[in-house]
Amino acid sequence: MIRYALICDGSHEFEAWFRNSDDFDVQSGQGLVECPICGSQDVRKGVMAPAVATGKSSKSQDPQKAMMEFAGKVRQHISKNFDYVGDRFAREARAIHEGEKPERAIYGETTPAESKALAEEGVPCAPLPDPFVPPQAKKLN
Repeated sequence: MIRYALICDGSHEFEAWFRNSDDFDVQSGQGLVECPICGSQDVRKGVMAPAVATGKSSKSQDPQKAMMEFAGKVRQHISKNFDYVGDRFAREARAIHEGEKPERAIYGETTPAESKALAEEGVPCAPLPDPFVPPQAKKLN
């Protein structure tokens, strides 16, 4: 597949994909290529830098490594912007939800039973997957 930058006689710029370099010429000659903005079939190729594929992309990265880097950024964001309330999470979340305490972002631990009770009461909360849990937080079973 090849992507071309195209320009119509109305100076509208757009892109289109073709199976190979000859397909544009064939389709254009048959009146099958038209500007999506004005409908003109007087379309020509624009200037476009070629995309050169190499064996390794400078931006390619191991997906697991990329996920762990992302998780690290999430952990840092949580540690910096949320208050850690430890095993008081269920009580604090409930108090915030009921307006007894000022609204703020918190994180901490709950047991599975406490988490289920919060959900049943409509208290907005969600468990963090292990890679996103900041180091000071611990899991209660």
